[in-house]
Amino acid sequence: MQETRLDTARIRAARRVIDPVFLDTPLYRCEALEPDLGCTVSIKLETANPVRSFKARGTEVVASLLAGHGSRAAVCASAGNLGQALAWSGRGRGIDVTVVASRFATVAKLDRIRALGARLELVDGDHEMARERAAAIARHDGIRLVEDSLDLETCEGAATIGLELVDTVPAFDAVLIALGGGALATGVGHVVKALAPEVEVICVQPLGAPAMTHSWRRRRVVTTDSTDTIADGVAGRRPVPAVLDDLLLVADDAVLVQETSIMAGMRMFLDQAGLVVEPSAALGIAAILEDRDRFAGRHVVTIVCGSNVDVDAYRRWIGAASTHRS
Repeated sequence: MQETRLDTARIRAARRVIDPVFLDTPLYRCEALEPDLGCTVSIKLETANPVRSFKARGTEVVASLLAGHGSRAAVCASAGNLGQALAWSGRGRGIDVTVVASRFATVAKLDRIRALGARLELVDGDHEMARERAAAIARHDGIRLVEDSLDLETCEGAATIGLELVDTVPAFDAVLIALGGGALATGVGHVVKALAPEVEVICVQPLGAPAMTHSWRRRRVVTTDSTDTIADGVAGRRPVPAVLDDLLLVADDAVLVQETSIMAGMRMFLDQAGLVVEPSAALGIAAILEDRDRFAGRHVVTIVCGSNVDVDAYRRWIGAASTHRS
């Protein structure tokens, strides 16, 4: 495999600085999902932790390095999950954290960021506007800007999931990874291709937020003017060139799925696995639902990457999924 920015030795070392509460997350075969999907399905559950997403694996690495260098402040832009994770990791290391988010972000995520002690600043725009504001704060205050996916720590922290997959799962054929900014996909993809190259790495993104998938397909950065998806955690418009370069080296495919399939996947997780998941976490199941023939008879791992949902919105989505199935 050609070299990405990531390093397997650093990824192994990352496990030593990540709080154990975020490591060795549940991994199991979910037989209840299999009759409807037509394949063997294993779940890597990244929601059974204090911030209910995989993001703290990366922020633990970031915060550890900041504390080691005597840094006492950091800022990030977030749709919600990264902000919670950085707030949690910073709080334990005496780092003042500022999170910039869209005023239209999931309320439950914003409330949790505040509860974890971070300063929250809201912008009247989308995530890309939040990124611009966070960068401005970092320049003005002279503090560390934490940029999800661009910062290697966020990718290599997420990559520890890959180590756990290849070390513990019986032979599997494919791993389905939610694709947004790319930290999860490039991190897990790097490890899988380095240690289990025969496994197919498939990235999944909503049709309503296709920038990174279009970029992967065209092998150059493609931006979009807007996004339209319930999967706020992956709703970026401007891929980072360095992250795309990494993704091109580790992803075997990138697919787009419809909103109805995402909602159906969320409903299946609730009904058949007893799991409340956010839309981004259902992307893998959505991909199987839309192309059962591709996965028939195979053993597929899907990473359940987050479970921070607005309860009212979740009920609407699940209700819509029930209507769609009936």
